[in-house]
Amino acid sequence: MKKNQNDPVIDEIRKIRHRISARFDHDPAQLVAYYMERQKKYQDRLIGSKPMIENLG
Repeated sequence: MKKNQNDPVIDEIRKIRHRISARFDHDPAQLVAYYMERQKKYQDRLIGSKPMIENLG
């Protein structure tokens, strides 16, 4: 994909991420804390990753 080519799905994701970041005045520490809290809250919905060595085969 060319760098200046637009993708509506990616554009929408970026808008949403920007709105979330703005809620925390774009403070990285607060943003990371928010995402970690969300991850903990919804951990039953997340798919675990396999160790890298298993992904090679």
